[in-house]
This record gives sequence, structure tokens and C-alpha cells, in this order.
Amino acid sequence: MITGVLVANRGEIARRVFATCRRRGLATVAVFSDADAGAPHVREADCAVRLPGDAPADSYLRGDLIIAAALKAGADAIHPGYGFLSENADFARAVRDAGLIWIGPSPEAIAVMGSKIESKRRMAVAGVPILDKLDVAALTESDLPVLVKASAGGGGRGMRIVRTLAELPDAIASAARESAAAFGDPTVFCERYLENGHHVEVQIMADEHGTIWALGERECSLQRRHQKVIEEAPSPLVDRLGGDLRKRLLAAGRAAAAAVGYRGAGTVEFLADETGGFWFLEMNTRLQVEHPVTECVTGTDLVGLQIDVANGRPLPGPEPAVTGHAIEARLYAEDPAADWRPQTGTVVRFDIPAADGIRVDAGVADGSVVGIHYDAMLAKVIAYGKDRETVARQLAATLRRARVHGVTTNRDLLVASLLHPVFLAGRADTSFYADLSPLLQGGLDPAIGALVAALADAAAERGPLLPGLRSGFRNIPVGFRRRTYATGEREIDVDYRFGRDGVEFAGAQVAGAQVVSATAGEVTLDLDGVHRTWTAGRFGDRVVVDGALGSAELRRVPRFADPAARMPAGALVAPMPGTVVRVNAEVGDAVTAGQPLVWLEAMKMEHAVRAPAAGTVTELPVKVGQQVTQGTPLAVVGHD
Repeated sequence: MITGVLVANRGEIARRVFATCRRRGLATVAVFSDADAGAPHVREADCAVRLPGDAPADSYLRGDLIIAAALKAGADAIHPGYGFLSENADFARAVRDAGLIWIGPSPEAIAVMGSKIESKRRMAVAGVPILDKLDVAALTESDLPVLVKASAGGGGRGMRIVRTLAELPDAIASAARESAAAFGDPTVFCERYLENGHHVEVQIMADEHGTIWALGERECSLQRRHQKVIEEAPSPLVDRLGGDLRKRLLAAGRAAAAAVGYRGAGTVEFLADETGGFWFLEMNTRLQVEHPVTECVTGTDLVGLQIDVANGRPLPGPEPAVTGHAIEARLYAEDPAADWRPQTGTVVRFDIPAADGIRVDAGVADGSVVGIHYDAMLAKVIAYGKDRETVARQLAATLRRARVHGVTTNRDLLVASLLHPVFLAGRADTSFYADLSPLLQGGLDPAIGALVAALADAAAERGPLLPGLRSGFRNIPVGFRRRTYATGEREIDVDYRFGRDGVEFAGAQVAGAQVVSATAGEVTLDLDGVHRTWTAGRFGDRVVVDGALGSAELRRVPRFADPAARMPAGALVAPMPGTVVRVNAEVGDAVTAGQPLVWLEAMKMEHAVRAPAAGTVTELPVKVGQQVTQGTPLAVVGHD
């Protein structure tokens, strides 16, 4: 029987597994890379073992070191979490060979389902609907669009949509590189791409005594770069189309598990359409990121059931029924307005308010560092209750009240998505984020944010006052003070002065705004007779303004810029730290606006850096394999 568990993972999933272990009185062991030495999951474990190095290949992908850590720390079982080695059959086999208990399916089932090519063949034999694999050499324009897909792994990595035959060679090469970097296997294949499908998946739990549970379905149609952003249970598509579709989906999920003698937790993923048709995509032979929504609507502890199954126990009682609704939002350190670019930095403040019907599975805390080596997800925020619309609105309200400072996040996009009429109507499909512009127009007006930031900064700079004097008192007339803040490329000037009757503003950035109160941490304004309050947080040269209307992160603009800090016109700089994996130009080449010139690998994904305008490459100071920091010059394009 299991008495101690090592989690071969990091972040929120390690903390999630530890939580169940603590409730069961099991000892917990963490492993950590050098970059994660101070991470929350390390502090929460009973003991921890260092995996030297920062990159996954040196740490969390070193199965030999992880097994040695388990033996050294006295753990008798290993839980893989998700990602890293969770779907590596050789690792599962090595864990068993070392005399440890593997909390997961058999190596044989992992191997079969780990190959999307072989798994499709097995599913076809089992009668599960599939999308046929396409012959790349025989593709014609009539076959488009197609999806180039990694045979191994998941999480959206190694996937490219191809809409013209001319794009196909680069898409295959890029997907293969990304797949090799993430999963150690460059094998890719092509299949038909459905533009407006729904991603629906079935949660499976099976024991060694022949019982297979299908614990309802989830819908995960809101995705960017083929990675899920918002997930829910049950599926609104299935609810809308009726019980027959649900019956067929759950039966297909059970058939998929039975076809490979599955044991443990797994997820069978399908692509469904509005007619009720569905096709097998893949089976994830591990716990999914989005498993909390299933736990919330079935009342189960999926990690606990994994441990029970690994101990050889039968699943208890009848298959759990689904009641109520649950929605999960993934809070990422990324900038949706900049092509979902991952962000790095230190999380200065992380505060998501607690409430009934809200669950937070977080991998970070105040002071956590978000680096380039791992996925950019900070936390999963889950709301659950009796009806879908109430749950969606509660989740949006919780996210809006959150205080996450230090890195740019997708928080405002999540709020806008949850409150979008198409989402609330349960009709969002996988094309939901094809046009982001309407979703990015919400949030706090930057002019209001700058006004709040200026007032809070002014309050922070004011010293103690003499008794009886109001803040800003002068015995002679004074001019207006100017503070300038930037958001993206936009700069906003705030001109103000403190008079005997309060604060006066020059100009009309926010017409009719009156100051009710202002401290270093909180500002209340009267806007058209309505009092609204914002909090202000500071780190470095940044001010973050949070309130019910949304949030804004602003950069203080110094009055006098350092000439040495200026970049030459036409310069391309690294938008994040990373590794140069491809250079597609030489000095002297003529390039067009938007043409990709340099590719960076960061957070296990490739990111293209494009020419800002048409011109000629005059400088190209980087080479493949070079590590760069954020802001490093990559190329200079001179205007023709």
C-alpha cells in the first residue's frame, strides 16, 4: 500500500496532488529544478530533492534522477501530474522496475495512446469515430485546411493549421521542431481541420477489476494556439443537442478505454459539430489540467481515486452522476493583444478573493518568478454552482476582483470571454478567439488608469502634514504638475494641482472627474455622480490599477529619457527571454512588413519575430542556439 508519494512535476499540479496526500495522511516528496528552488510546491512538501539545472531536459524530464529521488526520500509511489514525463511509457516502466508504484495507467496503454497514429488505428477497430490520417504527398487544395499535428504529447504543442499548400513544408518543419523539443519525438501527421468544431472530452476512471467509469463530459472549445483557456462541465453543446449525444459520447469514451485495457484516470478527447457528429482526437493517459470541473460536478476526488486504483482497490459504488455546473479559467502570464505572447517576471502580488463556490488551484504566490523554462499558467480559477450563467458571472466577478501584479496576464480577456453573449448562450466553438478585437476593447479606460495612478503616486510622495493643513496646501499660487504614464505605445499626460478646494486637472482626459479621496493605495473618483474606487500597486517603474471596471498596468515615463537606451529605427528586439531556434534572413536581404525573421523558443513554444516594415536587413547580431534576454536586439531593418 502507498505510504509516501513523490510528484514528478511542479507548480499547481504538484500542490494539487499534495493536498489529497495530506488529507489521506500520506508523506509527500517534491522535486525541483534550480529555477524552482523557492517555489510554493517545494515549501509545501514534507521533503524535497533538487534536480540540478533549469531546463526541463536537465530536471523534470530526467526520469533517472526522479526515480533516484523517490528512493532516497523514502517514497514508495510516483505521481506524474501532467506534462513532462506523465505520458512517457519508458518512464512508467522504469518506475515499476525500480520497485515503486506508478500512479497511472500501464506502460503498454500509455505507449498505444501516446501515438496519435496508432491510437487512431485502435479506435477505428473499436468502432470509435475517427478523422482519417491524410497522405501529405497527395494533398491538394481541395483537402485544405489541414492540421499538422505531433504524434506524441499534447497541450497544443507541435500543431499548425495549414490553409495553403505553400505553407505546408514550413508548418511540418516547425511542428516537428516544437514536438521534438517538448516531447523528444519529431513525428507529425496531417488530418482534416474542422473550422468551427467543439472540443468535447470524456473523463474516464477505470480499475483493474473491469469497472470503467465515464464521469460525464467537459467542453473545452475556447482555445488559443490549440491550448485550452476556459473549460466547463457539462458541455453546453451536449446539453443543447440532447441526451442521445451524451449517451453516445460516454459509450465511446468507455470503448476507447476498454480497447487498451486502461486503468486509472484518462481523458478521451473528441471534436464534435452542431449536428451531433463527433470524432476521436486523442486519449490523454494522465490527469488533465481541467479535472477540477469534473470533481466539482461529480463530488469526486480524482487524485484520490488514482491512488485507490494504484493500490488495487475497486472503484466504489455506482458511476457518479453529474449535478450542477462548473467552469474553469486558466490564468496565464501572457499578453493576448500581442499574439498571446508569454510574459516573464516576478509576481509581486497574487490575491484571488475567496468565496463560496470558488476554487483556486495556483502554482504561484507573492514573490514567485515566472521564467522562460516552463508553461506560463499561474493558476486555475474554478466556479461551480447550480446553473451555468450564474457560475459564469461569479467566475468573471472573482477574476475582476483579483490582484495579480508583476506580470501581464490574460485576466481581462477571461472576464470578457465569460460575459460574452455567445459564451453565455453556450454557443462558443473553437473559432471563438479568431477575432480578438471585440474582446480586447473592454477593461479599464487607460486615461482613467493614468489619472488614478497619478493621484496614488502623488499621495505616496507626500510627507506627513502639519495639524490643520489640508494636503496640497500652498500659500502662493502654483502651476500644474505633470505625470506621464505609458500603456503599450500610448503615452498619457496627467496635469494636476492641489488647491484650496481640492484637486484641479488641466485638459480633459477624464471629463468631469472629481477626487473623493486619494491615498497611496486607494483612489475614489466621482464619475458623473457615481463613486468608483480603485486600488493601486507598485513595482519598479510600474503602477497597477485594479477596480470593478477592470485593470490597467501603466509604466511611469521619466521626464528625461536616457539617449543610450534608445534603439535604432527598425530594430526588432526579443519580446521575451528565450533561445534563437531559427534565423530566416541575412544582412542585405530585402524583407516585407510582417515577414518572420527570427524564431525564439520560450516556455516550450516557438514564437516568430517579424519585420516591423518593408526594408533591408542591415544588422543581424544573433545566431541559432543563442540565449537572449527580453529586449535584446535581434535584427535591424532599414527603410527602403
